[in-house]
Amino acid sequence: MKKILSSLVLLFILTGCFGPQPQTDALPIETPTVLPEITEEAPAQSSLNICLGAEPNTLYPFGELNTAALSVLAAVYDGPMDLISYEHQPVIFTQQPSLENGEAQIVRTAVQAGSPVVDADGNLVPLSAGTLVRPASCRADDCTITYDGVAPLEMDQIVVTFRLRPNLTWSDGVPLTADDSYYSFELHTQTEPDDYLIQRTQTYEIADAETLQWWGVPGFLDPTYYMNFWAPAPQHLWQEFTADELPSIDIASRTPVGWGPYTIEEWIPGDHITLTKNQYYFRAADGYPKVDTLTFRFIPDPSMALSEMIAGRCDILDPTINLEQHVDILQGMQTAEEAQIFVTTGMSIEWLGLGLTPASYDNGYNISTDRQDFFADPRTREGITYCLNRQSVVDNVLFGLTTVPTTYVPKEHPVYDANIPDLPYDPQVGLALLELAGWQDSDNDPSTPLRAVNVKGVSYNTQLILNYYTTPSTQRRQTVDILADSLAECGIALNVEYLSPNELFSAGPVGFLFGRQFDMAQYALGVEGFEPPCNWFASDNIPAESNSWVGTNITGFKNAEYDSACRAARSSLQGEQAYINNYRRTQIIFSDELPAIPLYYRLRIAAARPEVCRFDLDPTANPLWNIEAIGIGETCQN
Repeated sequence: MKKILSSLVLLFILTGCFGPQPQTDALPIETPTVLPEITEEAPAQSSLNICLGAEPNTLYPFGELNTAALSVLAAVYDGPMDLISYEHQPVIFTQQPSLENGEAQIVRTAVQAGSPVVDADGNLVPLSAGTLVRPASCRADDCTITYDGVAPLEMDQIVVTFRLRPNLTWSDGVPLTADDSYYSFELHTQTEPDDYLIQRTQTYEIADAETLQWWGVPGFLDPTYYMNFWAPAPQHLWQEFTADELPSIDIASRTPVGWGPYTIEEWIPGDHITLTKNQYYFRAADGYPKVDTLTFRFIPDPSMALSEMIAGRCDILDPTINLEQHVDILQGMQTAEEAQIFVTTGMSIEWLGLGLTPASYDNGYNISTDRQDFFADPRTREGITYCLNRQSVVDNVLFGLTTVPTTYVPKEHPVYDANIPDLPYDPQVGLALLELAGWQDSDNDPSTPLRAVNVKGVSYNTQLILNYYTTPSTQRRQTVDILADSLAECGIALNVEYLSPNELFSAGPVGFLFGRQFDMAQYALGVEGFEPPCNWFASDNIPAESNSWVGTNITGFKNAEYDSACRAARSSLQGEQAYINNYRRTQIIFSDELPAIPLYYRLRIAAARPEVCRFDLDPTANPLWNIEAIGIGETCQN
C-alpha cells in the first residue's frame, strides 16, 4: 500500500505542477498508467495441538524416556526402522537387510580358544575347554557339542550391511552420514559398556558415507539382526561434549536436532513444547509434514483433557492420558460425530500369576511348615482357569474393546499357534478338573470352599482359600470383583489385598511379587518390540537370591523342555522353520502347564476431534508413528 500511495503522489507532481506542455511535431508522450501492486497473501499456517498425560522427563534420545517423551520424539525423528502391525519397515534405509536380499549373511567363522563366543545357552563367554557351543549350522540343543579346547571349531556369525537413503539431512541442514551412526555407537559403548547388544557386537564399522556393517560375535544368531543399527546422533553438534555430559545439556536433552518432520522451537516447562516444520525433511518434496506447527500440551488429568478437546484446545488426546474411565463418554461422542475414539492392543497383557514355587520352596518343600503346594497339579491350574469369567471382565470392565488371550503371544503375531484351544468360562468343567485333582465339596455346601481330600502336595482337609494381591486401581478392583464371584461358584475363596505399587513391586526377598510370596497376583507384563517374550517364563528368569531377586518369572515355573524351546527360538532367525516351530512349541507347553493365566490384552486408547485425519493407533507402533501424515481441517484435502 505504501508503494501505491508513493506512485500516485509522484504522478500528481509530474502532471500537475508543470501545467500543460506545448505541442510539437514529436510523437506524443503518453503518461504511463500506474497499476496497483498485487501481493499474494501468505498461506494460512496450520497447527495441531496434541495433549499428553505427562511432561517428557527428557528428550535426550538415548536416555531413559517416559512414554510422553517417545510421543514427542516421534515428530523429531523418523525411524530408523518402524514396527507396524508386527512387521518392520525401513525408513532411512534403502531396504531392510535380509538373508534373501544379501544384505545379511551367515558366515562360517573359525574360532580359537580364548576368543569371545555366545555359547549354547546364549551366554557371552571366552571359548575354553568344556564350553557347550553350537557349531556352524546348528540351531537346536540336540546338535550342540562340548568344545575340547584343541579341535578346530567353526561357528556361525552374522554380518549385516545397512545402506542409508541418499541425501539425508539433519534439521539444521547438515548432511547425515554413516559417521553419525558410528558416533552414536561410540556414545553407547562409553555409557553402556554392559549393554546386551554392544557386548555381542564384534565389529561395527563404516564402509562409506552411506553404508555401515555390523558383525556379531560368533554364535550370536540374533533374530532381529536387521535392527542392529545405532540411531544417528548429530556429531557436528555434540562432539564437543563428553558422553556423560550430553544427557544434561539443552542441545541434547531439550532441543535435540533430528532428521524427522519437525524441529523443536521451544519447551515451556509445565506447559507445552512447540515444534515447526523441518524444511530439510527427506519427504518434504512429497508434501510432508501436512501441518506447519505442532504443540504438545501437558494435561495429566483425563477429565480436563477431555474438556480441552471439547473446547477445541486439544486436537488429539495421546494414549499417555488415561482414558479408560471415559470410554463410554467418548463412544457417545463418536456416535454423535463429535469425536473419534481409537483403541488398540499389543504385546501388553494383564496376568493372574500363580505362585507355583514360592521362595520358601527354594531349600525344599516342607508340607508342615511351608505354604501348601496348591498348584502342583496342572489340573488344579486348568480348573481355576475354567472357573475365571474373563470374558465378563472384557465385556463389563473393558467395554468389549479387547479380548481374552490364549497364550503369551498375540493372535495377530506371525508365530502365534492357532491350534491352541481357548479355555472359556465353564464352571462345570472347572469343578470336574478340580475334583480330578483331589478337591472335594466335603460338606455338600456350594457356598463353602472346596477341601483337599487327595491333592498332591496339600495336607488333608485344607480349604481352597487363596491370597490374591494386586494394586487398587479402579479397573483392577472391578476385575477382582468379577473373578472372585466366578471362582466362588467353583468353591474357591479369595483373600484379596490391595497394595500400593511400591509395596507390590518392591524387591525381594521381602516384596510380594519379586520375593515370590503370593498365591495369586494380578499384574501386567509388556514388551516394546517384535520378539515373542518366551523368556517371561524361563527358569533362568525366576527372581531368587542368586540373581538379586530380578526376573519376570515370578511364578517360579520350571520346565526344561520349555527352556530348551525358548532358547532355540531365540537363537534362530526369522524365516527359518526352527524359529516358528520352537516359538509354537513354547506356546503349547505354556498352555498345558499354565504357570500364569492371561486375563486380557491391555488397551491403548486415544481420541481426536472430528476434523483430524490420518491418525491411527497401531498395536506395535508409537502412537504418532505417522505424525508427518496427520492433518486437520483443510490439510486433510491433500
